[in-house]
Amino acid sequence: MTFLKKLCFIIIGNQFSEKSVSDSVHEKYTDLELIEQIVSKNDSMLFGVLYDRYSKLVYNKCLGFAKSNKEAEDLTQDIFLMLFVKLGSFKGTSKFSTWLYSFTYNFCVNYVNRNKERKINDNSVKFDNQEDVPIDVTDNLLLQMQVDKLKKALELLDPEDKSILLLKYQDGASIKELEDILDLKSSAIKMRLKRAKVKVTEIYKTLP
Repeated sequence: MTFLKKLCFIIIGNQFSEKSVSDSVHEKYTDLELIEQIVSKNDSMLFGVLYDRYSKLVYNKCLGFAKSNKEAEDLTQDIFLMLFVKLGSFKGTSKFSTWLYSFTYNFCVNYVNRNKERKINDNSVKFDNQEDVPIDVTDNLLLQMQVDKLKKALELLDPEDKSILLLKYQDGASIKELEDILDLKSSAIKMRLKRAKVKVTEIYKTLP
């Protein structure tokens, strides 16, 4: 059992063992069945099964917004603590993994926006309306960029632009999945992607 997992569940308030969680018959439940059990019983033991299924995924997403592994671990802990409280708001209208993507990215974006030291003053390109968006940036152009330099450019993006690019190109989310995650229409998703690609390209060009 990781220290992060122990700490998360100590804060939630239940004692449990690695064996009691990993050997549980509840591991055979679907996500929806498991969530219904957790919510109805307010059971952190069952929540441990959900944690085991998705903690690595959440941690990997947090890495995209954190300055260090330690910060990503702290974000992961905070997200699961909040998730335990908010789990009842999941209604099963989309896949839980899709809902969790949205939950995680929204949490991370809000975290970055609250942290004034992380805000960039700014190398990013601003567009006030759709007509200001320049010529489209193709996916092939993004793929041709140097990885280290592209990572630096992403760090200089607004959190909202960074998140939609990570969802699309790191996680491979489709436009339909992005609609569900961000609760936006297809046309708005495509425009936000276009703007974000233009911005990251302009920042990339300014880097040595």
